[in-house]
Amino acid sequence: MEIITDLSQFHLAGRTAVAIGKFDGIHKGHRILLQEILNRNDGLLSCVVTFDPLPEVYFGTLSGGVLSTREEKRRAFDHMGVDFLVELPFQREIAGMEPGRFVREILCEKLHAAVIAAGPDLSFGDRGRGNFALLRRMEEACGFRATEIGKEEYRGQVISSTLIRELVREGKMEDVTACLGMPYQILGTVLHGNAIGRTIGIPTVNQIPEADKLLPPHGVYYSTVLLDGKEYPGMTNIGVKPTVSQTGAVTVETYLYDFRGDLYGRVITTSLLTFRRPERKFSGIEELKKTMQEDLEAGRAYHDRLMSSPHASLRQKGNP
Repeated sequence: MEIITDLSQFHLAGRTAVAIGKFDGIHKGHRILLQEILNRNDGLLSCVVTFDPLPEVYFGTLSGGVLSTREEKRRAFDHMGVDFLVELPFQREIAGMEPGRFVREILCEKLHAAVIAAGPDLSFGDRGRGNFALLRRMEEACGFRATEIGKEEYRGQVISSTLIRELVREGKMEDVTACLGMPYQILGTVLHGNAIGRTIGIPTVNQIPEADKLLPPHGVYYSTVLLDGKEYPGMTNIGVKPTVSQTGAVTVETYLYDFRGDLYGRVITTSLLTFRRPERKFSGIEELKKTMQEDLEAGRAYHDRLMSSPHASLRQKGNP
């Protein structure tokens, strides 16, 4: 996949099928939209057009962080087989561009769009006046076909990034998985921690999440970790470790069942499957160790049940 962050010197030779959107948390609705440009036999190159940062970040209206960091999005699109990813820098020029000019100069002249797929709530250009109706009006003059992809629902609610953010903030990871079509993931490099886990016989791998990543409530989660294409069952603590640390730094620490090895400096993907309990401060190391052992035993039983379920592959699929 080729990543384009500057269109000033870029010009495609072939024609494209373009999906345009913000794609924060690539959910089930997004996936159907993306299939419109990926599952084709007409020779068109697949091209995703998105904005970086999100418009909500630029305008200061986003609360709590993003569902997908830049690198997480890149890996997901690459895993899907997208040919070109265009990350338009969402600054004054793009934010204030006259919508018709955006379609002509970027989608048509730069990207040679033959098909443009988008959702019914598409918004772009000056004051968000660009929408799907505008694409329809410009089809004939610009020589592309606009395809509108409807919304997906979950329990009577439209699946959207806004809904998923609410579910993440509430720690409802099973519902998040249902909306995304895959578990909620945290990508990061394994760093050295304070090694407290190792001293009590429960070694963990430590990730520092990106500053703009939306995290669920602090607490213990059962999880999986993707490493070199293989998934390992795990137990993850997200929080500030109040019993053993006074820094207040938020970390993502995961104990891996059935794994031994050195992961320092490696990039791993942690998938959060279900919430176990809130983070709390214990009276000391012994109480912490006892509770963690109970968590681990319950986690082993959880993972065993999950893997014996006929739907296990559906619950854990989609890891890029």
